[in-house]
Amino acid sequence: MYKVSLLVCIKFFDLLTFVLSLASIHTIEMINDSGFLPGIQLGYLMCDPCAYATKAVQCVADMLAVNGSLTMDGWMLYYTYTKRVSSYLNISTFSLQVSCSSSAAALSDKLRYTSFFRVIPSNIYQSQALAKLMRHFNWDWIGVVSLDDDYGKGIYENFVRHAEKERICFDFDEVIPNYNNVKQRIQEVADIIRNATARVVVLFLRIQQVEMLFEEMIKTNTSRTWIASNAWSMSRLLMKMKGINKVGDIIGTTFITGKIPGFEDYLQNLRPRPGARNDLIMEYKQMRFNCSQQSQHTSPLACNVTDPQEANDDYLLQAVDVTEAYSQRVAVHAVAHAMKKLLQCNDTACRFIPLLLQLVDILRKVNFTLDNQTFSFNENGDFENGYDVMMWKQKGDEKVCEVVGKFFIKNGDVEISEHKIHWTNSTVPWSRCSKPCPPGTEKSISSISCCYNCTNCNEGFYSNETDQDTCKQCPEGFWSLPGSRECQKWSIWFLEWSAAYSIVVMIGTVIGALLLVFSFIFYILHREKPIIKGILVISCLMKFGLMVSFGGVILFLGSPNIHVCRAQQTMYGLGFTLCVSCILVKALHIFLELMSCNPTKQRELRKFDKPFVIIGILTAIQALICIFWMVFDPVNVEEKQSKTQLLTLNRLCTQGFMYGFGAMHVYIALLAVVCFGLAFKGRDDETDPIVFSMLIHLFAWLCFIPVFITQYESRPIVQISGIMVSNYGVIFCHFPLLLFELPLTQRHWTAERAGKHQPPDLLRQLTDACADQHCVE
Repeated sequence: MYKVSLLVCIKFFDLLTFVLSLASIHTIEMINDSGFLPGIQLGYLMCDPCAYATKAVQCVADMLAVNGSLTMDGWMLYYTYTKRVSSYLNISTFSLQVSCSSSAAALSDKLRYTSFFRVIPSNIYQSQALAKLMRHFNWDWIGVVSLDDDYGKGIYENFVRHAEKERICFDFDEVIPNYNNVKQRIQEVADIIRNATARVVVLFLRIQQVEMLFEEMIKTNTSRTWIASNAWSMSRLLMKMKGINKVGDIIGTTFITGKIPGFEDYLQNLRPRPGARNDLIMEYKQMRFNCSQQSQHTSPLACNVTDPQEANDDYLLQAVDVTEAYSQRVAVHAVAHAMKKLLQCNDTACRFIPLLLQLVDILRKVNFTLDNQTFSFNENGDFENGYDVMMWKQKGDEKVCEVVGKFFIKNGDVEISEHKIHWTNSTVPWSRCSKPCPPGTEKSISSISCCYNCTNCNEGFYSNETDQDTCKQCPEGFWSLPGSRECQKWSIWFLEWSAAYSIVVMIGTVIGALLLVFSFIFYILHREKPIIKGILVISCLMKFGLMVSFGGVILFLGSPNIHVCRAQQTMYGLGFTLCVSCILVKALHIFLELMSCNPTKQRELRKFDKPFVIIGILTAIQALICIFWMVFDPVNVEEKQSKTQLLTLNRLCTQGFMYGFGAMHVYIALLAVVCFGLAFKGRDDETDPIVFSMLIHLFAWLCFIPVFITQYESRPIVQISGIMVSNYGVIFCHFPLLLFELPLTQRHWTAERAGKHQPPDLLRQLTDACADQHCVE
């Protein structure tokens, strides 16, 4: 049986629904012609319930009451023809259904709708697709307008849940009634949209309500970005509205679209097959080609054909997007594949097993390939092939829609072909509660989750993208300044050999070492002279101590390690202690010589005048201090952030808790004070070098110690400077004077041998000294 019946409907003739029904008929005829079911012919019985639930029930009852609808050589497909078959119509019927447009989430309940299937996803996924679409364009501040019916309520509730997951907030949330006071309510909603800050509005409405809302927007030239649900995303009626280009950009989702092979030719040569009845084709051609006032405006063939039922043109291709009918092709093929398995068909014949319940079970498990795509039902009887993302583009005074992306249900991702999108203002529309946070900042969320302030990333954190929720921590070995877009590798600072300061230190060390070597050679060459002979060993020990101290300075240069850190402190401590100990012995000797005024006390003190014992003991004490320091409070290497250069790590030698370091320097300072006291008490020309060299040492460290304590990263430079000043103080105060006095002494002894005068003996010198009050009491 091939029959399309037409009840008396008050509403206008819907071209889109008409084309959808023709797509089903065309697909059935193609399957029959292909021999897909050998020996079986698929029939169809269609009824138009005029989009009313009660008439839909009547249609189904009439279909099931048809005598002989199930025969030995044929199967009947029942099709409820509607003005876009609605979800609530399908909820009202009871037979096996494979829907192409009913997306209500309630229909996925298999306890209530056991025999209901659909080749489109549930509204649950449409809500997810729309939320993902808005997140893709970073629209998090939107308005929502929904319809007060099963479709509007169901998709709205699901959308709210997915919007929360994507952190999308609502500026306004309005509901339009389905029947009463619709126009007044739409005017109120239009005013709310105009005054709202959100520039993206989601419309969960049907075509009629969207048309009324757009009329209000066009009146005031209000432009927004509109998000279309499946209910109206492909509406040619809206695309052809007068002034539609004034409302702004429109983007949304629709069920998977595609071309049906041969369908365009079928629509241009439209006629029922022999033996078939189709009242809808008859009505369409009567309206299209009959010589009436209306048809004269829409058809150039009107009044020029003798038989309107034989006339055809391409009007349907221009008036309707025929790719929207692709789901009809898929639905018919789904049933055909299930029947082929139920009837156990091979290439030549099928077995007839007329059990409808078996068909339901097989249809639930059907899996087939069509047009290089695989289709199957999930456990809820829904397809999960996703959605096409459609965008309306301006074409003259109208709009046309184009597929610009896909939403894939299985992975929940939206893929957009950016090159296909052309925004009205050439940029992605703005609809945010807050301005985007630039790289280097993070969001500081306010009381509304979509509203925030931008705060700079903290030190050691960064953000390299716009609108990052939180700044990322720099990986190990990297750091960043506050408000940074990226992390930089730490710049390790130490006294490099090539640095200017290091070069100056090396030059100073070499000069000091050369002076010591020259002095040593000079002493060796004049070792027999009386003025040198008595102090040769002690002077050489002084030079050796200073040489060790200079060697410790060199160890401050370059990248330190724990062994170098220990050596540089120990070499300075022992070297300079040895030098000061020699100076102390010299000061003590002069002090005792000047005590001739008190011979008794002088003899008692001379018991302690044992130079090498004193030097050894004093240096050994420093050695013990260094040993205890290195064992109980050891030095180490530390990389510490610079205060002045935030991305620089100072690789420095630490001094532990400073106890050992302080003890070492305090001990040297005590020796220097003793030297200074002895020399100052017995002051004469020979003690002046001791006084001044010790004053230089003490003054230098008194100046450097505060800087050393407060400027952590400058400690190596401070210590080097203190050592260099102390070393050069000893060199310049002791050795040049000796070199200057030696020629004078040589001339004095030469004059003595010539008999010019007799040298005074030591006793007379001491007597004169006492007389001149130069002796020490």
